[in-house]
Amino acid sequence: MRLATTDDIPALTRVINRAYVVEAHLFHGDRTDEAEVRERLERPNACFLVIDAGDGELAGAVCVEISGERSYFGMLSVDPDWQGRGLARELISAAEAHATAAQCGFMDIDVVDLRTELPAFYTLFGYVASGSTPYASDAAKVPVRMVRMTKAL
Repeated sequence: MRLATTDDIPALTRVINRAYVVEAHLFHGDRTDEAEVRERLERPNACFLVIDAGDGELAGAVCVEISGERSYFGMLSVDPDWQGRGLARELISAAEAHATAAQCGFMDIDVVDLRTELPAFYTLFGYVASGSTPYASDAAKVPVRMVRMTKAL
């Protein structure tokens, strides 16, 4: 596990988009692009934690943002070729450790309501639903809500 650098932007974009193909029936286009990844990577209180796959590729990644006593992780991505090996668990643990080291008391995540397996998955890690909001983008093919889940660290 390591912090991503700007050199990782193409590989980050690739692994995120490969991981989010599972949502292609819900959203138009790719999950992200290099400009968005760069913008997130360059935020002063944000980082991407990554797991290398070798040959300049990534097996997984997660974006972590710190905001006072709260933290947020998103874009949790494991390349489909690497799924089923516990990498998501490692990335979640690393995101939480990063937030704890930054003195955060809470971690927040947002999950797509139509991915019904996601709230159950994150509940295994101690996250609880704390509300939902409409997805504010025209990228959705169908009406979607984002479920906010929170965990005390």
